[in-house]
Amino acid sequence: MTDPARMHAISHETTAIVEDVLDYARRRALYEDIPLDKPLNPRDLARLAPNTITDRGIGARRAAALFENVLAPACLSTDHPGYLSFIPSAPSKAAVAFDVIVSASSVYGGSWLEGAGVVYAENEVLHWLASEFGLPEGSGGVFVQGGTIGNLSALVAARDAARRRNRVAEVADPDRWVVVCSAEAHSSIASAASVMDVEIVTAAPDADGRLHGDAVAAALDAHGDAVFAVVATGGTTNFGIVDDIASIASVTTERGVWLHVDGAYGLAAMLVERMRPTFEGVEFADSLIVDPHKWLFAPFDACALIYRDPAGARLAHTQHAEYLDTLTDSADWNPSDLAIQLTRRARGLPLWFSLATHGTAQYRATIDHGIRLARRIADEIEARDGFSLVRDPQLSVVVFRRDGWTLADYQAWSDRLLDDQVGFVVPRAHAGEPVLRFAIISQLTTYEKLIEILDTMV
Repeated sequence: MTDPARMHAISHETTAIVEDVLDYARRRALYEDIPLDKPLNPRDLARLAPNTITDRGIGARRAAALFENVLAPACLSTDHPGYLSFIPSAPSKAAVAFDVIVSASSVYGGSWLEGAGVVYAENEVLHWLASEFGLPEGSGGVFVQGGTIGNLSALVAARDAARRRNRVAEVADPDRWVVVCSAEAHSSIASAASVMDVEIVTAAPDADGRLHGDAVAAALDAHGDAVFAVVATGGTTNFGIVDDIASIASVTTERGVWLHVDGAYGLAAMLVERMRPTFEGVEFADSLIVDPHKWLFAPFDACALIYRDPAGARLAHTQHAEYLDTLTDSADWNPSDLAIQLTRRARGLPLWFSLATHGTAQYRATIDHGIRLARRIADEIEARDGFSLVRDPQLSVVVFRRDGWTLADYQAWSDRLLDDQVGFVVPRAHAGEPVLRFAIISQLTTYEKLIEILDTMV
């Protein structure tokens, strides 16, 4: 007969499981030569790792061996120095190690009552970030899963604020609410609009891809009080472009419209003093996001969502039920009241531990490394015959072309690069043209590694 307590009891079996898993975690965290790896098709995975879920179990040793030798190598390592597609993740060793503690501690991060210590630590990070971004004292927020949830939660709070304002003024809500953003805005803004059943109005950016206040003003003129929020981007995923946030903020402040800044990737660059003028105007945001699992060197998944006035967010997001009265009737800081979530992992703790361990000066220097390296490799690309930049890098994304190459050429090269385990760089489209893009996040990504990749294109 199966012992009901078997999985949870401290026994020789469970002790061995924990030790084996922690041994693997230690080896993976301390790899000096991080494997890039590559995906397998479903048929091969079914052949190599068949029937793992059974009535009696396959045992921890076999399950761990399958993960280490079959499943993990079928996943790309986003912390590999040659992983340069999308936005890589390069968590610090301190953050990776502490993520294990977060899971092992079984702490709940949704309420102050149950997780005061972890909420306090997360809030220290959020308040530091708010200060760095120029937001006033009293600003605060919550760590959520990622930029999509962060943007959605902020826009829900913005619409709720507009509705409440209309109730006070005894004004009817529009037939359909509108959010204004750039045509270059991240896809998560359109996703949020779809979930909320509101309309997206895209304002045209300039030739460099930057949205300006005059385009926003024109959109507000056209759609009037139906607009409940304007979204500015602090570093687009495709190019790392920062909108003219100052001119946009001037318009939203004058019109009394909520300003949200999507800085999921790029806003971390504000930690570098010389980059701050690029983000002028962020200090006027009503809400903003930045993803620590991108350029703040935390593991997946974490998005810092920060509000100028968290009280408004609580009105929009606090869930009410008899079983929650103990939490919602108190004045405590409950992270679950600030976004679309109730149950939440204390996902901000790995960043807190890494910051507390290394200090903010180290973070500034590491982010600056990516910006300087992007400029250096952009200069090299411009100097090479047969190569050209699509646009000068503003942050740490470099977009370029191999003159005369077709999409098929790019794809064949990209496949070879991955097969040879040199790097992961996938072709992208810009204005109908196939191009390539380096997204530089990790300090382990060196100039020599980028040169090695460029040399494969000669």
